[in-house]
Amino acid sequence: MKKIIIMLTALLVMGLNSVRAAEQDLLVSTNNTTLQLFAVKGEPLKFAYYGPRLNEQQASDLWVAGDAMNRKAYPTFNDWCPDECAIMVKHTNGQMMLNLVVEGVERSTTDGGELITVKTKDKVQPFYANICYRTYQQADVIETWVELTNREKKDVVLMQYASAYLPVRSAEAWLSHQHGQWGNECNMTEEPLTPGMKVISNRDGGRNSQLDHPEVMLSLDGRPTETSGRVIGAALCWSGNYKLRIATDALDTHLRHLIAGIDETAADYRLRPGQTLRTPELALTFSTTGKGGVSRNMHRWARQYKLHNGMAVRDVLLNSWEGVHLDITEEKMMTLMEGVKQLGGELFVMDDGWFASEKYNRDKDNAALGDWDVDKRKLPGGVQPLVDKATQLGLKFGIWIEPEMSNWKASALYDKHPDWFLQNTGVEPVLQRGGTQATLDLCNPKVQDFVFDIVDRLMTEYPQLYYIKWDDNAPIVNYGSTYLGADRQSQLYTDYHLALRKVLERIRAKYPRLVIQDCASGGGRVNYGLLPYFDEFWTSDNTDALQRVYIQWGTSQFFPANAMAAHVSASPNHQTGRRLPLKFRFDVAESGRLGVEMKPSDFNADETRFAQQAIADYKRLRPIIQLGDLYRLRSPYEQDGMAAASMYVSDNKQQAVLFAYKLKHYVGHNIAPIRLQGLDANKRYRIHEVNKADDSLKSLDGKVISGKVLMEAGLNLALDKEYASRMIELTAE
Repeated sequence: MKKIIIMLTALLVMGLNSVRAAEQDLLVSTNNTTLQLFAVKGEPLKFAYYGPRLNEQQASDLWVAGDAMNRKAYPTFNDWCPDECAIMVKHTNGQMMLNLVVEGVERSTTDGGELITVKTKDKVQPFYANICYRTYQQADVIETWVELTNREKKDVVLMQYASAYLPVRSAEAWLSHQHGQWGNECNMTEEPLTPGMKVISNRDGGRNSQLDHPEVMLSLDGRPTETSGRVIGAALCWSGNYKLRIATDALDTHLRHLIAGIDETAADYRLRPGQTLRTPELALTFSTTGKGGVSRNMHRWARQYKLHNGMAVRDVLLNSWEGVHLDITEEKMMTLMEGVKQLGGELFVMDDGWFASEKYNRDKDNAALGDWDVDKRKLPGGVQPLVDKATQLGLKFGIWIEPEMSNWKASALYDKHPDWFLQNTGVEPVLQRGGTQATLDLCNPKVQDFVFDIVDRLMTEYPQLYYIKWDDNAPIVNYGSTYLGADRQSQLYTDYHLALRKVLERIRAKYPRLVIQDCASGGGRVNYGLLPYFDEFWTSDNTDALQRVYIQWGTSQFFPANAMAAHVSASPNHQTGRRLPLKFRFDVAESGRLGVEMKPSDFNADETRFAQQAIADYKRLRPIIQLGDLYRLRSPYEQDGMAAASMYVSDNKQQAVLFAYKLKHYVGHNIAPIRLQGLDANKRYRIHEVNKADDSLKSLDGKVISGKVLMEAGLNLALDKEYASRMIELTAE
């Protein structure tokens, strides 16, 4: 009897606790997901759940079932902190204790969703942290960040200031992430999360996706697949140094702790009285349909909310770099323009080599950077005749700049403003790219004005200018600012990127229609910290189509096709020396934003006709490719690595475009039919081969097949020859 009474009492207490929990449950929901918090005034904000959408009753049931995680939503370093913390501060009095408790919750409607702000304050000191969550209903993405405010009498030192913490419970968790280097960006790595700590970080200073990437996927059901299983996607929206920590709990090996934010190495931040620091956003999405579901959510979010002008299709362009490099002349530029016009292109971009000063010439990449006057030796009439020629041909005109950089002791800018460079007084600087290039000190407002004025002057002198390629070819290596005070040198990494964002905001406020490409030694700045200010990014300096299959596959995990610049270049390729068929080169480039990176005059008559038809077909199909839902069908990393295939499907499932590539060629190695995804099983689709080079698919071309058969049985694409490739258009009847 006594045991029964005890059990009933326990159940009653549990029931009361569940009622109290339900009253304080804070649901941060999108159309298909919920992030559940527990907010009690005077207590730390708690994290309970992240996964498929819950209603209020189901959220309450979590507490009854014992499935609520009940972890601090933003762990602080305090009197007892055995686990990893998200924030560590040193108060005015030197103490490092921080106990943040809830003061209140505010909710407001935003574009696409809702903003939930949980206001917290330290129990003792007047130090505040707003823990923020923003939902994007249709995209099923939640952004989270914190706003840290110092109301103490003197500076508070932020020693760690992560953006977010996310606990993840899984018996068999796997991590998917990307790693690479110049010319070999964004290789895929997938590995189980074992006991201990996994750290993904970047300390380049300027280009934070040059090596590792600040985006990861966490699979909760073992090794991830494209089509099934629970997967969390996380992308840190920051352009500077970062650190993602994923720790397996020492006491509960089924529990993982993800903490993401600015890397704290050499980055103490002194917060002045009354000052607020807003950390970068961590974007989260949850999929029950594997990695593919994460990617489609992220792409939708990017196009609708994060990428500048993200719902617009991008133009077919020719960039002059691999055609002429620095050897720019008026005649060569006009010849390239005539060539791209003949092919059917829409935009011409003049790359590096067009500028100089009275003292320094840009014949090599070791001088004149930072001196943005036209080189009259190369362009006697200036840039205007080129703009006029483009207009005459019906082309748009673009130009290359590298505004954050200059040549040390080899530029008029250095001669005039040597203090505008990052440096340490009395220390010989480390120089990049030809041994003379260095980074300007964007922490200095005068340098910010200078960088803004580069764009502003170009747009003022050439109002017809349509496109700018913004490059950044060096890391931050000379860690020192003549502008920041002695007690704030450790803010350089953070303040540099906050200043860069400020400059870009000024540019976008004045020139919202200007198309700007984000480039940094290729794909060194492919991140969501900068993409709100850019229309696209240069995926890699490596234009070799075979290697681009892997680079673009990894990039597509988080970034949409209309942002991913992919160019057809010469054969043999400039980077690898590999010879590839023109069809293969076009088919690979057309899976992103198509461009050309070579002299059109190098095409023979047959190749010119092929390129003209390929560009015409691409322009017709690009709304599907650039704005459609991506389904990755066969990974170049899996099975035998013989082939890769992916497809884009329109929202209404009326149209789709399929890409397939043969990557390895051996006798007796057959490639199985490719099973399609994303179609309507009840529709019938007409098959049409695009960029046709032979009659290999003669028996298939023009046939009408049900969506169900295409997805269940697949298509035999006859990828028999070396470097065979297919581009297939599907149209519902």
